Parts: sequence; structure tokens; C-alpha cells
Amino acid sequence: MPTAASLFVRCLENEGVDKIFGIPGEENLFVMDALRDSSIEFITVRHEQAAAFMADVHGRLTGEAGVCLSTLGPGATNLITGFADANMDRSPVVAIAGQGATDRMHKESHQILDLVSLFAPISKHSTEILEAEIIPELVRKAFKDAEAEKPGGVFISFPENIAGEELTQDLPPLKVQGPVAPEAPESKVIQAAKIIDEAEFPIIMAGNGVIRGRASEALQTFAEKLNVPVAETFMAKGAIPASSPLSLGTIGLQAHDYIACGFDRADVIICVGYDMVEYPPQLWHPNKDKKIIHIDPSYAEVDAHYILEAGVLGDISNSLHRISALTSRVHDGKTENLKGIIQSELDDFASDNHFPIKPQKILWDTRKVMRDEDILISDVGAHKMWIARLYPCELPNTCIISNGFASMGIGVPGAIAAKLAYPGKNVLTITGDAGFLMNSQEIETAMRNRIPIVIMIWNDEAYGLIKWHQERRFGRSGNVTFKNPDFVKYAESFGAKGYRVERAEDLAPTLKKAFADNTVVVIDVPVDYSENMKLTEKLGQLVCPI
Repeated sequence: MPTAASLFVRCLENEGVDKIFGIPGEENLFVMDALRDSSIEFITVRHEQAAAFMADVHGRLTGEAGVCLSTLGPGATNLITGFADANMDRSPVVAIAGQGATDRMHKESHQILDLVSLFAPISKHSTEILEAEIIPELVRKAFKDAEAEKPGGVFISFPENIAGEELTQDLPPLKVQGPVAPEAPESKVIQAAKIIDEAEFPIIMAGNGVIRGRASEALQTFAEKLNVPVAETFMAKGAIPASSPLSLGTIGLQAHDYIACGFDRADVIICVGYDMVEYPPQLWHPNKDKKIIHIDPSYAEVDAHYILEAGVLGDISNSLHRISALTSRVHDGKTENLKGIIQSELDDFASDNHFPIKPQKILWDTRKVMRDEDILISDVGAHKMWIARLYPCELPNTCIISNGFASMGIGVPGAIAAKLAYPGKNVLTITGDAGFLMNSQEIETAMRNRIPIVIMIWNDEAYGLIKWHQERRFGRSGNVTFKNPDFVKYAESFGAKGYRVERAEDLAPTLKKAFADNTVVVIDVPVDYSENMKLTEKLGQLVCPI
């Protein structure tokens, strides 16, 4: 008879799982053995945190739950950072951990932790398999919960004695069903349309929910009909093409940026797929004097700076189409000069040959080499702020930024997951030297599995973002510097290729060569972060041009 573990794997196959990222252990032996006879590919990684990050990025790019697996105790706790990142970035993930036998869970015992309680605060649902017969229900619930709005993490603890239990009957997996977002009530649609028609200076803030809901085309059509400018949060880059005259770019810096001038002037802010975990309302609505329209499948979080004039809850595309059909006014979106100022900040550095290379120049060259459909995975650090602000995207999910949990170390494993999901696209991760070394061991995973990715390291030998914050707040910095290994030799030690850029003119040709190499390539790019405080000072003196 089949075991509980083999039934569990059949249920995963039924959910459409084709890859699991993880590390085998003693307490997940039965699951690992069952996977040997499965169509599911097991990607053996070098650290469980990386496995969770891979599942995280897989879920965010595809909308289908990424799956990661560990053993009990330290294996499970190593999943936590990547798992929490997925949960707060609204990526569907199912994490599975082996557990000790149930006959020793009631007492002090080797590597035993209460994993269900440990994961509960950082997941949508955390559970344990205590009866083999419930596996079809439990797995179906896990994936349904993980993928439903707002998506997030579900954790499953699987005790080893239950996994090895022989079944007395053949239990089939349950039919896969997913909820469909309902249509918003007509009264709310009418209310929103009336507010927009009466507005003098409306502006749209697009959040990651637009991309999750596959509503980018509907958003662009909506904005164009009403002639209303669109700002995107960090995780919504590409929700509207950067080339659109209505695209203002990305909002979310703590500083008062040019895009914030549009929000200052606005009397109505249309929040579409917005999630305040990214960008709290007190930063863009400090005086509580705007009318807010909330368009999303989920109700709005309670916040004193986010009191709604109208909440339109339902499928985003459907809501946008219905609201625009009822609006009659074409607005005079006088924000074109904001877009031009921000774009000029990138264009002005196209021929800048200063070395070390300035962030603006790096991103100019990177954008010229990357095709519109290629994918950039940003790690977390000072470079993330520059990417969010200046890297233009034409398509959704072509620039992945963690901005809910915002964890360093996502870059390399995230790039691996992105390349596995979209093997026909070039995949680049831009990472700081600090974030790179947090999960650089996964270069071996990529080499072993022949996953060609390019890793660009912005090298400043410091925790650059923290240094930026220290200098902005105190006028000095401390305890943020370190020394790096030779990144070229480090890459070569894995069998990968490594390049060091020694002139600004060499960056674009080196990046082109790296993609052509069709293997794992590390590019060491010395960066001039003196631009950080120059930007801070510039924005501190900003006089809004509208």
C-alpha cells in the first residue's frame, strides 16, 4: 500500500507543482523517497533560506504557489526569513518541514520545536499533519489559502512517523478549485465614477495588486481614457509602461521626491491594488485632506491617513472598466514635467565616464542592454532605491523588488527561480556586496543545475543603505564598512565566470558578454555612492515644479 508521504506527493502533483526547492534531511526521508518516483523536480539548494526565497520569487512571478522543503529544527528555522518575505510581499508559498515523530513531541527531545506556533505569526495558515487520511484536504487547503488574495505563505509540519505510515485505503487528491474575485456593487462603482468626474487633479497610485490581478492593461486603458497620471509602488514597476506619457514612475522613497509633488497637488487619489505594507499613507497623505478611492479585491486596512471616500471591492480589471464607462470628464493631467525631470536624471548620465561608476550610469547602461521582457531581480540595499527610482519598466514582473519584508539575500536565489520559471528570458540580479555574500553559496546550485544567470555586484565595501541613513540623520557613519573577497576569483572557484569592470565604458559590453556566455557570471562593479547624499540634498531643497 502507498505511504502517507507518497499520497502527499501525489497531492502536490495534483496542484501542478513541478519544482520543490529544499534540502533533504532525516525527518523528511519518506517524502524525499516518494519524490524519486514523481514528476516533480527537486532542486537541492545549499541553504534553506535560499530555498524559501526561490519559492518566494517563483510564486510572485507565476501566481502559483512556490514550494520549499526542509527538515525539522534548524532546517525549518532557516526557512523563516525567506518565508516571511514571501508572506509580506504577497507571494504564494507553501513551505513543508519534516518533524520528529509524534511520540516524542510532548517532551524535550532532539531538534524538536513547536514549528506550527513558530510559523503562525508569519503565515496565512500554519498546520501539522497528524492523520494520513486528512492529507488531500490539508494540501488542497494549503494551496487555496496561499494563492487566494492577498497571497502569502502556508506552512505544513509533517512528522516522520506519519509520513511513513502505510495507508489502508487509496485516497485521491481533491479537485483543484480557486476562487474568482466577485464584481464590485454597482453603487460603489457609480460613487467612484462621480468622485473622479468631480475631481480637479486626480492621480492614480498603482500597487502590486494590479500585477497580481493581471490588470495592467485595464489600468493603462483606464488612465488613458481619463487622462490621469499613474505612479507605481516599488513592487508595481511595469504596471503601466514607463514609456507612457501618463507614467510618473515609482513612488516610495522616504524623501519628498518629484513624484510626491503630484500627490501634494492632487485632490483625489485613486489607489489601485495598493498595499500599505509597501508605502504607508502618512508619507503621501500627511494632512488627511485628499479623497481616497480604494480599488482592490480586498478591503482596506484601517489607518488614520487612509480613510476612504469610496471602496470598490472586486476584480480590479472589471472595476476599472465599469468606472471608466461611467466617467465623462477627461482631466488635464499637468504632470508631464515631473516625468521629464526624473527621466533627465537618468539621461544626463548616459555619457558619464566617472569611475567608480555612478548609480545613474550603471542603470542607464543596464537598461540599454536588457530587453523589455528580461527580468531584473533587485536585492535589498542602497542599489534598490536607485533601481526603484530610475530603472524604467515596460512590462509587469520585469523588475522584482522585495518591499514588504524587504530582506537582503534574495538576489541570487531569486534570479535562479526567475530563470527556471522563464528560461527564454535573460535574468540579472543587481545586488550589493553585503547582500550577495548572504546567499552566494547558491552559485553552486545554479552551476550544478545549469541555470545561466548574471549577478551584478555594486561594490562599495559597506552596508551602503545604512551608511546613507546615518549620514542623512547624523552627518556621519560608523560600523558599516568591511572587506570583500576577490569576486572574480570567488566566481571562478565555483566554475562560474567572473568579470571586474575597471572603466565606465566597459560596463555595457561586459554585461552583453555575460549574457552571451550562457552560464553563471559575476560582474564586480565599483559604485560611487557619493551620489546618495547628493540626491538627499537635492530632494531636501526641492521646489515642486507644478
